Amino acid sequence: MNSSSQRSGGNLFVVSAPSGAGKTSLCKEIIDFFPGLRHSVSYTTRAPRSGEIDGKDYHFVSRDVFDGMIADGAFAEWAEVHGNGYGTAIRTLDDAQAAGYDILLEIDCQGAAQIKNNYRQGVFVFILPPDLAELKRRLESRGTDSAEVIARRIDNAQGEIREAIWYDYLVVNDVFAVALDQFKAIVIAENCRTARILGSVAAEFGFSDLIENT
Repeated sequence: MNSSSQRSGGNLFVVSAPSGAGKTSLCKEIIDFFPGLRHSVSYTTRAPRSGEIDGKDYHFVSRDVFDGMIADGAFAEWAEVHGNGYGTAIRTLDDAQAAGYDILLEIDCQGAAQIKNNYRQGVFVFILPPDLAELKRRLESRGTDSAEVIARRIDNAQGEIREAIWYDYLVVNDVFAVALDQFKAIVIAENCRTARILGSVAAEFGFSDLIENT
């Protein structure tokens, strides 16, 4: 779908959603569909779990290394979760952009806001459930959380959904296939933006001078 030969610079897709909205499933399908779209690999201070591979699942680093990256301003976003540091390196995003492939980052609203403020690039997509009743049904159907945890997730979801107002796109995941088509359309549309394609076709169509003057 998208490669460095088609356009200069890749897109950063930042995707958020309340728990149970279907973000992970949609992102997996999108990654599988677009060969030029890859997951961002975050840094973390936690130990690898069974089967996890350094550099593929996470970049596993020591606390000293992580804290040093914070001090150096190396993260586009970072957070402390259950005593462990998690962060997205600016270099990861810049390298993807320079290589011309798209990168997808699944992250909560706070992290997305940091990306928007610190990195100032990205296409921000928020996945919504059709309503809170359906969200509760989906969480209950997992069979993994207590009623107390589900209630807390629903409460958190209401706050997260209020953040959706500043995202570029909203996808309501009612019928999964429809939501997936909408998500695909967002990726395709962003890759058809004039700024993304112009540089690679300017010489062929004889308007390189227009780019130089913009």
